[in-house]
Amino acid sequence: QVQLVESGGGLVQAGGSLRLSCAASGSISDMTAMGWYRQAPGKQRLWVARITSGGSVNYVDSVKGRSTISRDNAKNTAYLQMNSLKPEDTGVYYCKAEYRSFPFVYWGPGTQVTVSS
Repeated sequence: QVQLVESGGGLVQAGGSLRLSCAASGSISDMTAMGWYRQAPGKQRLWVARITSGGSVNYVDSVKGRSTISRDNAKNTAYLQMNSLKPEDTGVYYCKAEYRSFPFVYWGPGTQVTVSS
């Protein structure tokens, strides 16, 4: 069984920064990638960033140049450093872990990020 726990969310003014963390516990040997998703109120959950076990990273265009995803394999933890935050970055941020074996995907409970204008 795998558990993901996000932390680091909060209330910040526009232009500020936050660093989100996602700690994975349990069976992690088959983990292939970790990622972050954002769900704004009343909206669908959208992909934000992803990092593979090999270190390859990808970002949605709206956060490129402002956010950095990283991973500490020794701590089984992924991070999302978000800078120059905008009100449209507001939402619940979910961590996702991808696996080679069933059920292939795990999600964390989410952490709230609110950016005030």
